[in-house]
Amino acid sequence: MASYGGMREGSGRPAGASNKATSELKLNLSELAREYTNDALNTLVDVMQSSQSDSARIAAATAILDRGYGRPTKTTALEVNAPFVPTKIQLVAHTGMA
Repeated sequence: MASYGGMREGSGRPAGASNKATSELKLNLSELAREYTNDALNTLVDVMQSSQSDSARIAAATAILDRGYGRPTKTTALEVNAPFVPTKIQLVAHTGMA
């Protein structure tokens, strides 16, 4: 009986092999996008300087800073200066009498 559909032994791209069609397309798309870098930056600056909407101005300014300096990294530091005092938990049976 023939097997239809599903994963068959030896079918598909081998594990770990790169998808050449997708990687070439991404490279080409990146090159095309880089051609418009100056226009995009000028548009962001124009929106930041002349937009009537505060949210549009903030978004444009944030985009410019992200491109110029990178997005800020999130770091979290926690300092506890209090001495460690263990908590004692005691289980007591309830007798119902007070």
